[in-house]
This record gives sequence, C-alpha cells and structure tokens, in this order.
Amino acid sequence: MSKRGQNEGSIYKRKDGRWAGAVSLGYVGGKLKRKAVYGGTRREVQDRMTVILRDQLRGIPAIGERQTLADFLERWLSDVVRPSVRPRTHTSYEQLVRLHLKPALGRLPLVKLTPEHVQQFMNDKLGAGLSARTVQYLRAVLRRALSQALRWNLVARNVATLVDPPKAKRKAVRVMSPDEVSLFLDAAKGQRFEPLLIVAISTGLRQGELLGLRWEDVDLPASVIHVRHAVQRINSKLTLTEPKTERSRRTIRLPQIAAKALQTQRARQNEERLAAGGRWNDLGFVFGTSIGTPLDARNLTRHFARVLTRAGLPRLKFHSLRHSCASLLLTQHVPARAVMELLGHSEIRLTMDTYSHVMPQLMTEAANAMDDALGGGVS
Repeated sequence: MSKRGQNEGSIYKRKDGRWAGAVSLGYVGGKLKRKAVYGGTRREVQDRMTVILRDQLRGIPAIGERQTLADFLERWLSDVVRPSVRPRTHTSYEQLVRLHLKPALGRLPLVKLTPEHVQQFMNDKLGAGLSARTVQYLRAVLRRALSQALRWNLVARNVATLVDPPKAKRKAVRVMSPDEVSLFLDAAKGQRFEPLLIVAISTGLRQGELLGLRWEDVDLPASVIHVRHAVQRINSKLTLTEPKTERSRRTIRLPQIAAKALQTQRARQNEERLAAGGRWNDLGFVFGTSIGTPLDARNLTRHFARVLTRAGLPRLKFHSLRHSCASLLLTQHVPARAVMELLGHSEIRLTMDTYSHVMPQLMTEAANAMDDALGGGVS
C-alpha cells in the first residue's frame, strides 16, 4: 500500500488499486468506532469521508453497511408498525415480511438494496402466481419500511419508490338490483340474523363494524348510530378493535327500516338473555351470540350464503351488501359526497372509482333531465 498524502487523513491506496479510508465515529460502549469508506479514486473517498464528517457534526448517524434488510424489517415491525397500526394490520405486514420479503431479499445489506433487486423481486412473485394486487401490497410494505429507514438515515434513498408497481385490473363490483334486494330480504324474514342483514344493506356498515356495534353506540330516539369499533379475529381470538381508518369512525343517521330492525333486535336479545340465564355475557354487543359473546364472522357468512340460496340469488360475498347499499343510494341520486361519508371512505375518488358501474345510468338520467328542463330539446 502507498503512503497517505499529507493532510489527507486516513486515506490510502490498496494493493488491488482501490482507495480506502476510515472515519472515526467516536467511542461507543468504551470502544473507538470507525467507518470504512472505499472508492475508485482518492477524491471519491475523500468526498465520502467529508459527507460523513459533516453529517456527524449535524448529529446525523453514519449509514451502516452490516445491517441486513431482514434485521431492519424485524426492528421496523416491532418498533414502528406494532405501536402505530391495528393488530390485524401488523399481522398482515408481519406475514408479508416473513413469507415473501425476508426469504427473497432479507440477506441483502440494507444499504445495498437496489431498484433492480426490487424489480426482480416483483417479477419473480408475479411469475410464481401471485396476483398483481398482492405484489402491489408487497411493494407498498417495503416502500413504507424504507421510508422509515430513510428518516433514520440508514439509507441514502428509498429504492422502492424508484420501481413502478404492476398494473392490477379492477374487479367488477357485483351488487344486488332493487328486485334482488327485495328477494333477499324476503328470504331473511323470521331468521335470527334478519335485523343484522337489514342494517347491513341499509347503512353499508362493514362486517366487522356490524359485529363491533354495541348498544352504547346506538341512539334509537335520535335514529343514529356511532361507529366506534369493529370485531376482528386476531391470533385465533375475536377482538374488539379500532375502526379501519379515522374516517371510519363516524356517525350514521338510520333509515326507518334500520331503526325498526334494531328495535326488533333489542326485543329478541332480551328473550335470549332470559333463556341463557347465568350463561349470559353482558358485553353490550348489538349482534352477538345467543349468550352475548362476540359473533364469529364465519358463522354470519355461512348464514348469509344460506339466505342467498333461499332467495335463488347467485353466490356473493358479504361485502356485496355494502356495495349494494352504495349503488342503491347513487341511483336514487344521493350525492356521492354523502355516500362517501356514510361508507367512511377516505376520499371521494375511492367512492366514484368503486361504483363507476352506476355512472352510465346516472349519465342517461342526467341527459333525460336536461331534455325535460329544455322542453324536449331544441327543435
């Protein structure tokens, strides 16, 4: 190795022709810590050392090269994600990290992750049969994690933002027509879950929000309900959680059909309380089991499927009740903004994109309304 030049600090040329340097980061745990820097020229190394020393003076830690992506993701999940999101969201992130990100990219040093790595990862996942929507979600999780790494000055850039997500085809939303809704409600008459199904189709509540509704959230004299909780299965246990988003925490005015259904539910639940006796759990759920405990969504979904069969309707997801509610309101000329607030959507674009299938009918009605306003058009 050649000697260092005067006033160049610890910069030297290696036997392989590359230049190297080391910056003292001070004492950590009683030991002097140094940061190694490499480059093709003396000037390149010197510039990198200058940046490190400048950041050190500003209190910004030097970017380390030993931490792997897997190590960082574990820390991110425990220190950042767990305290800031709902348990179910943390579980979802943890599964994506454990099953996909760590096996494919985890061994790479965090600072050496490149856009090419991310692109190849997404291509491999699509080739393995994952849907474009799932791969979009994987990229979003990685992007969010690397954003935190950037804020902590562990990386110089967020490479996930430099790669475009795959295009995902939007699935057509299947909703019930007004005639099908009538058949569905007729088939549900007299069934234990009839009140719940009426409230679902008339208010657009999510399944978890319905199951998390408690009597303290219901104001029947004022005909309003307050959406404050949801029931979700987390780690095999039914758990009362916060709403999906801040927008999801909302107050809904009840249509008369829903208010009457809730009155019926209260009377029926009083009968179940008397029948259960000492086995009754006074947890306050509006729609619970026959002994007052939280209702499992899987049991509700099975009952929903039986009602569809009884009505002669095709197989649908329970979430289609929410979609059907929104479509019925839009075709009744309820403003999209009001539908957005009812559903708890974060922005009106989501409402309009999801229910774009009703737009042709609305546009036709708008054209007819203009004809009426102009007396059948200009001759």
